[in-house]
Amino acid sequence: MNMKWFIFNLLFLSGCAFVTPSLQAQKTKYDRRMHRYRKHWENLIPTHLKLQYAGNMGAVSVGTGWDYGKRNQWETDVYLGFLPKNSSKRAKMTMTLKQNYMPWSWSVNDKLSIEPLACGLYMNTIFGDEFWAEEPERYPNGYYGFSTKVRFHAYLGQRFTININPQQRHSAKEVTFFYELSASDLYIASAVGNSYLKPRDYLSLSFGVKLQLF
Repeated sequence: MNMKWFIFNLLFLSGCAFVTPSLQAQKTKYDRRMHRYRKHWENLIPTHLKLQYAGNMGAVSVGTGWDYGKRNQWETDVYLGFLPKNSSKRAKMTMTLKQNYMPWSWSVNDKLSIEPLACGLYMNTIFGDEFWAEEPERYPNGYYGFSTKVRFHAYLGQRFTININPQQRHSAKEVTFFYELSASDLYIASAVGNSYLKPRDYLSLSFGVKLQLF
């Protein structure tokens, strides 16, 4: 009887030796697939929040976005802006899609870093029936030749980033202050060949702050 049990256990253990690696391999493939699946969804989570004043995006704009690249030198932002009632009958909302690029970053010390050049392009639109993307039929063809609803912009600026001590972090790990000089496609076209226009006539100065969440 002991010999039979010995042979049975030997065969059972031998079978497990062949089955276990296969099961383990299947489990590993599943884990890798689930890890990739979760990572793709995690990439959709915004990595920062922004608040910007001026910039032809509204008086104040609030946005969120994503950092990526080897050094997080690329950013894509989405903003909602508010334009208060001035000469128009009512206040208005704007929406902006912005692409940023920071080619260099200099570390002054363990708490402060500077990005001496920030540049990018952005497109924004304003909500309201009085604005149009295509010229209305009531105007002669080519009377305006541009859209009053959609504008394209280019900008140059600088950034200053403060790294928050890990023991003092609450909702953000870094705070970045920035300023930008921007111009819209319409202003740039108007400035070309018009020497009477000064930089202050077509450039817009804006300021902002960025909270780095992740």
